[in-house]
Amino acid sequence: MQQVGVWAERVGVGFVRSCAVVAVTMPAPAVWAVAVAWTVRWGAGNPWSWLGPFVLVCVGTLGLSRPVCRLVRVLVARWTGTFIPAGYREAGPVVRMSTGYWWNGSSYERSRRDAVLDQKWRIRWQDPAAWRDVRFTTIVPFAAGVVAAVPPTGVAAAVLGLGRPGLTARLAGVLGLVVAIAVAPYAWRLLVPVAVRFLGPSRALAMTERVAELTAQRADATVAQAAEIRRIERDLHDGAQARLVALGLALATAEKLVETDPGQAKALMREARGGAAASLAELRELVRGISPPVLNERGLVDAVRALALDVPLDVSVSADAGLRLDPPIEAAVYFGVAELLTNAVKHARPSRARVSFARDGADLVVEVEDDGRGGAEARADGGLAGLRRRLAVFDGTLEISSPPGGPTRVRMALPCDSL
Repeated sequence: MQQVGVWAERVGVGFVRSCAVVAVTMPAPAVWAVAVAWTVRWGAGNPWSWLGPFVLVCVGTLGLSRPVCRLVRVLVARWTGTFIPAGYREAGPVVRMSTGYWWNGSSYERSRRDAVLDQKWRIRWQDPAAWRDVRFTTIVPFAAGVVAAVPPTGVAAAVLGLGRPGLTARLAGVLGLVVAIAVAPYAWRLLVPVAVRFLGPSRALAMTERVAELTAQRADATVAQAAEIRRIERDLHDGAQARLVALGLALATAEKLVETDPGQAKALMREARGGAAASLAELRELVRGISPPVLNERGLVDAVRALALDVPLDVSVSADAGLRLDPPIEAAVYFGVAELLTNAVKHARPSRARVSFARDGADLVVEVEDDGRGGAEARADGGLAGLRRRLAVFDGTLEISSPPGGPTRVRMALPCDSL
């Protein structure tokens, strides 16, 4: 009985999804059918018998292409979890020049509205993704829509056949019902490979986007490296270097006073010893900021647990056993967690926080959650946006959920082959 229930559920779900595929993929053929009927209705002698239907087919297909493709992406993502990127060209900024005209990246216009409209249509006509949508809209009815139409057609045949007298009609109705039940769990599935094959961005476009992404990541990494070097130089110059200079002066003075005023010389040496201890502490703190020893010696999880002891919060850390990653990834995750906890203490005023590490296939997923007041967002010039850029160097992602009133939950995911 349980297997029968499972099969009935699969048939029901498949039938609904098949109907959805038909509804999404068949509007364009419906427009083509109207154009053919128009041609037949007017006859070959009418001069509009070919021009009107031709315009109707072109305008209808172009107008339906983007909505159809968007609905197909939504359905495929919802049903199978397969994300198909759109790959549309993004519109650039529209800037007003000193002459009063508006520049949209291609032409000057008198008003911002005209500039935006011109930009929109230029992108629409010149974007390869738009013509890819048109191609998909013309292919998908035959590649997936016809197969998806089998279950609803079978049900319609069953309703018509079983509602009429006669053995032949009823046999046709039973056959239609059997075909609909047998095909329903599978008829809609053809949409997925067709969409992945024809609706995804081309290899050249994907490569172009990847090159642009890597170029931006390289620039971000260079800027971050330069900023880190300046920070280290400033800390050394203002801290340890100044103390070491003072230490040298104190030792030189003590050397001169050691024979004439031994007491003063001893006091200076005691001060020098205190300055040396302070300099050593600053250098150790600086080394911890560059690469914490516990991170190198005991790994990411223990380093975060040690970090949690220094945070003025009740922080719990949970992780899968034996979690070790490549050193660059461990360092990026460690400093990301440190920044998130620091931001929580500084802005959210929470009482407790939770850090969890888990495997998700070949990815490392790190979640940092606090019970603060929420409202965190990744502004363009903020620390969260910088953290997102640093994770992007490793093809990592950062997701933030922080409604007003809390809680705040930040999810970092990084692909890690070493897991």
